[in-house]
Amino acid sequence: MQRWGKNKRTLIGVSLAVILLIVGASVIVNKIGPYKVSSTPLDTEASTVVNALTSVGKELVVAAASKDHVELKAGTTVIMVDVIQSDAIRVQVNPDGVAEPDTEVVANRQFTPVGATMDTRGNPIIISTDRMEVTIDLVKHSLTVHDSKNKLLLEQPDLLRALKSEVEFTHDPKDRLYGIGGYDASESSEEGILLGDTKVVRGGSQGHPGAPLVWSSAGYGLLVDTIDARYYNNEGVVSFKNTSKKGAQYYVMVGTPADMMSTVADISGKPPLFPKWAMGFMNSEWGIDEKELLQHVSTYRQKQIPIDSFTLDFDWKAWSEDQYGEFRWNEEKFPSGSSGKLQQTMDQMGIKLTGIFKPRIHVNTEQGRYATEHGFWWPGKANYFDYFSKQPVNDLNFDMEEVRKWYFDQTKKAFDTGIIGYWNDEADEGYTTMQFINMQKGLYEGQRNYSDQRVWSLNRNYYLGAQKYAYGLWSGDIQSGFETMANQRERMLSSINVGQFKWGMDTGGFQRNPEPDNYARWMQFSAFTPIFRVHAQQNMQRQPWYFGDKAEAAAKAAIELRYQLIPYIYSYEANAYNTGIGLVRPLVFDYPQDRKVENLVESWMFGDWLLVSPVVSQEASKSIYLPQGDWIDYVNGGVYQGGQTITHQVDLEKWSDIPLFIKRGAIIPSQSVMNYIGEKKVELLTVDVFPDASETSFIYYDDDGATYNYETGEYFSQQLSTQEKNGQVTFRTTAREGTFTPEVKYYLVKIHGRAGQSVTTNLTPLTKVKDLNTLNSQSGEGWSNGTDQYGDVTFVLMKAGVSNEIIVK
Repeated sequence: MQRWGKNKRTLIGVSLAVILLIVGASVIVNKIGPYKVSSTPLDTEASTVVNALTSVGKELVVAAASKDHVELKAGTTVIMVDVIQSDAIRVQVNPDGVAEPDTEVVANRQFTPVGATMDTRGNPIIISTDRMEVTIDLVKHSLTVHDSKNKLLLEQPDLLRALKSEVEFTHDPKDRLYGIGGYDASESSEEGILLGDTKVVRGGSQGHPGAPLVWSSAGYGLLVDTIDARYYNNEGVVSFKNTSKKGAQYYVMVGTPADMMSTVADISGKPPLFPKWAMGFMNSEWGIDEKELLQHVSTYRQKQIPIDSFTLDFDWKAWSEDQYGEFRWNEEKFPSGSSGKLQQTMDQMGIKLTGIFKPRIHVNTEQGRYATEHGFWWPGKANYFDYFSKQPVNDLNFDMEEVRKWYFDQTKKAFDTGIIGYWNDEADEGYTTMQFINMQKGLYEGQRNYSDQRVWSLNRNYYLGAQKYAYGLWSGDIQSGFETMANQRERMLSSINVGQFKWGMDTGGFQRNPEPDNYARWMQFSAFTPIFRVHAQQNMQRQPWYFGDKAEAAAKAAIELRYQLIPYIYSYEANAYNTGIGLVRPLVFDYPQDRKVENLVESWMFGDWLLVSPVVSQEASKSIYLPQGDWIDYVNGGVYQGGQTITHQVDLEKWSDIPLFIKRGAIIPSQSVMNYIGEKKVELLTVDVFPDASETSFIYYDDDGATYNYETGEYFSQQLSTQEKNGQVTFRTTAREGTFTPEVKYYLVKIHGRAGQSVTTNLTPLTKVKDLNTLNSQSGEGWSNGTDQYGDVTFVLMKAGVSNEIIVK
């Protein structure tokens, strides 16, 4: 690995190389496979290299400084270092002093002043916060980052190497690294979630997630503002090469994995809330008409299998027809679609409709001629035949703002008549990383300008920055079978490791039909992912009743468990908007020092308080590692001390088991099962509490579930906390935040592990009643004792939304 200023070449040799480049070429183009990274005129490139050369050996000069900012100069190059948060800095290396615009990776340039300590009186410059210390050597051009305990985390040997479109840092070779990218639908995923030595940084295709982000469980991360690059990790040196800017802009952060991912969201953009119905179960289908749709929905309702939405494939469109057929209902298959009558019927049945969208349109149509006249086609791409219509099509260039606006304008009538979500497909085939982002950007911005109804989308690749456009990811056109199902785990977790928390898959597999046990186990797995959705190839079914009574029963139970946990799940949807951290995360997020979880994909955290380890094979037993803490079996109440591997006996007869564990300290809100979210008012929320010796908390959240009013304060948020200390249990609720009035009037708090002798609320004794049934039948507050699978329990009925302190002795 060559380093500027360490492995020195002679100035004469490099100058001669520059001269030869100037004479022999007119353009330098860097490429990564088919993904174009940058195209820079040679005279600019040569000037940049010469400027860098003339700066070697010269001290950097401090041009300006404040508490959170220092500006350095080396010849015509300007380097700016900003403390953007107490745990993160931004570095900009601008050749000729000119900064290039941010890419879509960056959403936020304005940060609240930190008030760091900046010492520029000598060499090196020292920048300090309560979380990190950064030193800049003006002679060596180096930058080092230490944590608050003075542990060296990263060193950048030469800031000016960025002038060659390279960003390089040294680190401890023993550190475990994550990020950069995941897997497409079919490639081997044997590496798990640990990051290998060399990777292409890109959006990719077929479910691939990517980001110019690398982070370590040792407590540091590096985010580079680039669209595509090459990433290397060679014996303790990480580098990004062939970046898309002449200079560089990058961010260095420190902290826990969750802290760093939250900082990444601060920089790159936090995901807006999906509509609440998207927390429920979804059925996608290819090869369907209105009659079949109504039959399916009626069967779900008759069998009382909860479901909230149905996604329609090609079938809903008048695909290939003239007069904008790609954007309107197919009136032969869906005769009630364009009138809005079908939407009214679905609304009455509690079903939201979403539809597929493609980046291509047919050439020999009115819409195609309009695209030709306005130069909307992808540059240089020849017409080709669509595999579905067998007619010539071409692809729109979503880089163009005009195209994005025009495309959404054509969707308005479909949106107004019931297609209220976007399943964006195939914008990952032969394009740049930006095509999928820009396609959804146009739909998101168009709908935000047109309606206050929340945007929902599903896309087949991801690059950091897309999440700010209500961007979901699915893992591509996968096969059925246990092996494929099992390797979806690392696909989900590696997606989260690059900042995409809204992830799902074609549950059951897109290709081929799964066996009944495979389907049942897949439904259980998918119930504990962010996006719970089934889908299959054309004319294949994924409804539970197609796989036999046992599979149907197991699938229904998994769906019902999901719906019980909707208050818990939706609270983490809000948490992702507020902090950047969503519902699912790898165990390494919460236990970064535990070497046993550094590449563990068999289990993950489902929120702060649940660990799930779904059955993904036909083996009779399953080994499950439980990290530090006490863990309680969700089903039978068995208690396990963490730091050990336990053996779970798999139910091979009924396929009924979902290994699920509660972490001691948990606070878990739940509700009664209903056929769809919002079917009934939720005026009573059950809150299961498992107190620990240290105080723990949960932030319960609610809003209207449909609009963006939460952005202006129309939400309900309340922190719930608990602690067991000095022979008593305390359960506290803070004053509410937000102006939204929720349906919930009371919490039924179940304090597990204790048979209370007395209960007070804000130091006033509560009235004890006979039993839980009596408590549930009364209109006011009170308490009682009982038992359940977890042992003794104290039931407390208390008002929601007010500040309170419950003490159980």
